[in-house]
Amino acid sequence: MFVYGTLLAGESNHAWLKGASCLGRWTTPPRFTLTDLGPYPVLSSGGRTRTAVTGEVYRISRLILQRLDVLEGYPADYQRRLIDTPWGRAWVYLRASAPAGRPLHHGDWRRRPLAHRAFYPLRGKQLGTGSHTE
Repeated sequence: MFVYGTLLAGESNHAWLKGASCLGRWTTPPRFTLTDLGPYPVLSSGGRTRTAVTGEVYRISRLILQRLDVLEGYPADYQRRLIDTPWGRAWVYLRASAPAGRPLHHGDWRRRPLAHRAFYPLRGKQLGTGSHTE
């Protein structure tokens, strides 16, 4: 699984990856748009400018994948696509087109403006029982 936002180590939803193995940090080729929506980012394959996105790649179990599908609202909110990484193919959650929001042209969620790093409550229910997007 390639993660790029709130699932990153040290971010608010990282606990959803409990039991997964981090394979490493990686930056995609410039094929995506990363949009800052405040409490979370959205990765999309659409958009006028393409960005290389920085994130982490994890080896996950089927159970973790099922839980992440709930968190990400798959398939209603997000699509899941396989992308090539240095460790092999990995799933990534994305939307077909970029939503309204601030594009992160540098492609790194951790470099978002300080004002957007405030605590945001989860949308929906808590860990393991609800829905909140990446």
